[in-house]
Amino acid sequence: MRGLLYPLAAVTACAAAAYVIAPPAPFAPPTAEAKPANEAKPFNTQKREPWTTSKVAGSPEPPDPYTVAKVYPKLTFFEALELAPVPGAKAWVVAERPGKIYTFDMDPAKAEKKLVLDVKQTVYGAALHPKFPENGYLYLSELPDGGKETPDGTKLVRYTVDRATMTADPKSAKLIFTWPNGGHNGGCLRFGPDGMLYVSTGDGSGIADGLETGQNVNTVLGKILRIDVNKEEDGKAYAIPADNPFAGRKDARGEVWAYGIRQSWKISFDTATGDLWAGEVGQDLWESIYLIQKGGNYGWSVTEGAHPFRPERKKGPTPILKPVAEHHHTEARSITGGFIYHGNKHPDLKGAYVYGDFDTGRVWALRYDKKAGRVTEHKELAKTNLRIVAWAQDHDGEVYALNFIDGGIYSLAPVPPKAGGPEFPRKLSETGLFADTAKLTPATGLIPYSVNAELWSDGASKERYIALPGESKIEFETVTYPQPAPGSVPGWRFPNGTVLVKTFFLETEPGQKRRLETRLLVASVLGGTEEYGDQVWNGYTYIWNDAGTDAELADKKGADREFTIKTAAGEKKQKWHFPSRAECNLCHTVTAKYALGVNTAQMNRDHDYGGTTANQLAVLDRLGVFTKKLPDVPAKLAKLADYRDPKAPIDDRARSYLHANCSHCHRKWGGGNAEFQLLATLPVKDLGAIDTKPGQGTFDLKDPRVLVPGDPKRSMIYHRMTLTGLGRMPHIASNVVDEPALKLIHDWIASLK
Repeated sequence: MRGLLYPLAAVTACAAAAYVIAPPAPFAPPTAEAKPANEAKPFNTQKREPWTTSKVAGSPEPPDPYTVAKVYPKLTFFEALELAPVPGAKAWVVAERPGKIYTFDMDPAKAEKKLVLDVKQTVYGAALHPKFPENGYLYLSELPDGGKETPDGTKLVRYTVDRATMTADPKSAKLIFTWPNGGHNGGCLRFGPDGMLYVSTGDGSGIADGLETGQNVNTVLGKILRIDVNKEEDGKAYAIPADNPFAGRKDARGEVWAYGIRQSWKISFDTATGDLWAGEVGQDLWESIYLIQKGGNYGWSVTEGAHPFRPERKKGPTPILKPVAEHHHTEARSITGGFIYHGNKHPDLKGAYVYGDFDTGRVWALRYDKKAGRVTEHKELAKTNLRIVAWAQDHDGEVYALNFIDGGIYSLAPVPPKAGGPEFPRKLSETGLFADTAKLTPATGLIPYSVNAELWSDGASKERYIALPGESKIEFETVTYPQPAPGSVPGWRFPNGTVLVKTFFLETEPGQKRRLETRLLVASVLGGTEEYGDQVWNGYTYIWNDAGTDAELADKKGADREFTIKTAAGEKKQKWHFPSRAECNLCHTVTAKYALGVNTAQMNRDHDYGGTTANQLAVLDRLGVFTKKLPDVPAKLAKLADYRDPKAPIDDRARSYLHANCSHCHRKWGGGNAEFQLLATLPVKDLGAIDTKPGQGTFDLKDPRVLVPGDPKRSMIYHRMTLTGLGRMPHIASNVVDEPALKLIHDWIASLK
């Protein structure tokens, strides 16, 4: 995912080693804040009953105007990364990642793939010379297999194709240009209307622009380059155009056309205006669309899109330009740049930039008024199950999406007027999750559960269920992607249609709890492998009415309400935020294995099943919920400490709290905008937090660090937990300071040597 940040950086998923999170802490009854609102309901722990009443299907949003249709149903390609038209012919070429290049007729009735060339190593990009009918030149960006980084590991190579047979001899290879291979290699190749070859390179770093190449114009990394492959000069197989913005400067690389680029996964030219567009893969929070200008600085890694990232880093020689459009990681995770549509099949898209997202499969279109400098229209076109790795445009201006999972080529197709799936339930009582919604009596087959380390939710308590459709089962600890990620542990893989149910209760006066909301997290299983996104989880919030008899589906943007809390000390107002559908995906991410509480370390505990108390893992195992028997008895499996238990060691309690409340972001690839981790699986010395300067400001503290052993007041981990406004951690889903936890973290830091 992430614009092939992981799979194409030679980062592969691997089986995790055995791990220990914390020694099992003595079980202590939950404190008052964590008690379930109702008495435990009887549940049969001896025999599984299937859940057959699910109505959680479809989408609550209006149908998109478009869907996608496969254009060449007889053709498939293996890990295809590029689709390009052949100049002067009604034909395509496709580049597969392992190095095979194919061609086939654009007419689906005539399409049969034919091997042009096999370079037997990784290929990222392909482009044919505008004068291909005359010279037969095919350009590829290639990388060595095996992951070894070298100063000239990424190569721009030219091959000569026999136009009569459409085959090329590997011996015709001519090396044109090289750049270092690393975490981001770019590799997109496009000929501009000026006949020059434009090349995106990527910043060469795995995370946070570790080489700081983005703003450095004296390196070709983190750039879009412009070279003349029709000339050779200065002993090179290409020439630097004299009108390049940094041509002739000793303190810059003359090949640079634009900079401040992290990983522009696909660039393209508007065939009508010559404008250069780029889809930029972000890191922590933002995906961007850029209109590339000569000499333009697009901010990385001082900024991520229009937002501060490492503001203290040295800036390049020109002002930072803002993106034309952005997507938060709640709706896109790996933008694949597209094309300005100039086809005739969809008149409503004429002149719009059509692009998509690799991770979510969503497709958008935007219109940009260049003179006014603003977007005049921006809309979603389709929700798909594709992993859109590339877009292409034929000679007629029609656009096509290349799917990485099945190697298929797809085009946009209008949704029929009456098309659409089942009506999504607007009331909780319509979901099929409760036999009696007013009494919160679960439907037959729902499995109750609890967790070792609660996620702080402003003092609310929770009641939880797992809903598995029919006789479907869970794969135990088979989700490992992305790797390598120190301290990250495997997650459970859930079947399609799984619903995780969590109802929130707030004590509004002593002994009285109000139902606030019931959140659903719904799993959709897609094709392919986990490296390329084999599942999507969607969150939905149902807001309870004042009578507590039913709950209504919240608007996709969420909502805020204020409640009066009566205590012995008097009354106070408490704001409660009902999350948007997009916000759910901020925490329930691929790196956190989606389901934060339903995993081995959280579930390895005793649970009251309504008269029977038993270990949850053992119960699930006995019921046959897992596809295979547990690898060992629960006592020998991972377990988070109960941080509310005062008898447990303070180190175990504090690490457990931080793991449950912070580590879904603060882990490698997790999206937390800081280079430290808070996983309980890592020793404190390996968190990257001790004596680390904070990257997002000092908050008026004197010489602060992320973690200062023995000094909570200088430790940013502690300080940001004390805040309630800007800078608060956690930065979403909480408006109230967790006072007991604050004391716990204070005392833990004070105890560190």
